[in-house]
Amino acid sequence: RIGRWAAPVESLHNCPCPDMEKVVLVTGANSGIGLALCERLLTEDSQLLLCLACRNMKRAEDARSALLTSHINAHIDLLHLDVGSVQSVLTAAQEVKARYNRIDFLYLNAGIMPNPQVDVKALFKGLFSRNVINMFATAEGLLTQQDRLNSDGLQEVFATNLFGHFLLIRELEPLLCPGGQTSRIVWTSSSNARRSAFSIEDIQHRNGTEPYSSSKYASDMLSLALNRHKNSQGLFSSVICPGLVMTNLTYGILPSFFWTLIMPIMWLIRIFTNTFTLTPYNGAEALHWLFVQNPESLDPRAKYHSLTSGLGKNYTQSRQVSNQRPLLPQTLYCSSLLYVNLR
Repeated sequence: RIGRWAAPVESLHNCPCPDMEKVVLVTGANSGIGLALCERLLTEDSQLLLCLACRNMKRAEDARSALLTSHINAHIDLLHLDVGSVQSVLTAAQEVKARYNRIDFLYLNAGIMPNPQVDVKALFKGLFSRNVINMFATAEGLLTQQDRLNSDGLQEVFATNLFGHFLLIRELEPLLCPGGQTSRIVWTSSSNARRSAFSIEDIQHRNGTEPYSSSKYASDMLSLALNRHKNSQGLFSSVICPGLVMTNLTYGILPSFFWTLIMPIMWLIRIFTNTFTLTPYNGAEALHWLFVQNPESLDPRAKYHSLTSGLGKNYTQSRQVSNQRPLLPQTLYCSSLLYVNLR
């Protein structure tokens, strides 16, 4: 598998020593925010070793080629990873441990929103209300999804957006903060992450209609729990919100003709709000910003938001994740219990 999917063998060695390039693994890296992040990271640090962890290897190859066009000397490896499949995660983790002896940054960016259903009445009502900006920014009261079981018997959204990434973290623990070094985990969350959609008694959201919102809120809680348990060992977790970004996931919510109609309105609204980042490059702002920060200086309870001013200036702002202390150990416990049962 390594010979087939990866970069030339000489770039795959178990990264031999601490003073060499950073090792960065990005899930969902072949398009959208993930690909934009990779571009920004290589511009920031041309010496890093970048691993694109993707489900579709043809698209991963295309992404690697595009990145090498503008960064011809970059070290870019490919990894076949479907975070929605337990076996794929376990296989990929073994491959990562065979290639590298550490991971400096683990960007957990892959995610799905299957079969989104829009409340059209609420949409048109919101377009002509004072709530229009919040409606587009959070999709609150606007979106539901039809989830389903995957081949592992897990809810597909939960498995892809949360559990597969948690499983990856647990499997890669030997490479995270080895030998007293620090390692970073960064989750791509959403403004759609809402406490009201999440229940610790139904962590997979089997009985609800907002699995995407539930899974993103759970990732916020899991990041907080990881910081509580792992900061002392040198592992730091952060969570970001990319703002409203036009990606394949976003475009799948409504028919293409509708986006064509409302895009001029959205660009106009952007003058009055900083949460409409719109492009993947802008949406990756907080992900890139965290790359250059000292982890000890970060607030473990914050969500870092990508923001774009009306004049097009990108910046990052921290906002507190809603404090739900009782949920932290329970979220970690439930995820750990699933890990043990499915491992």
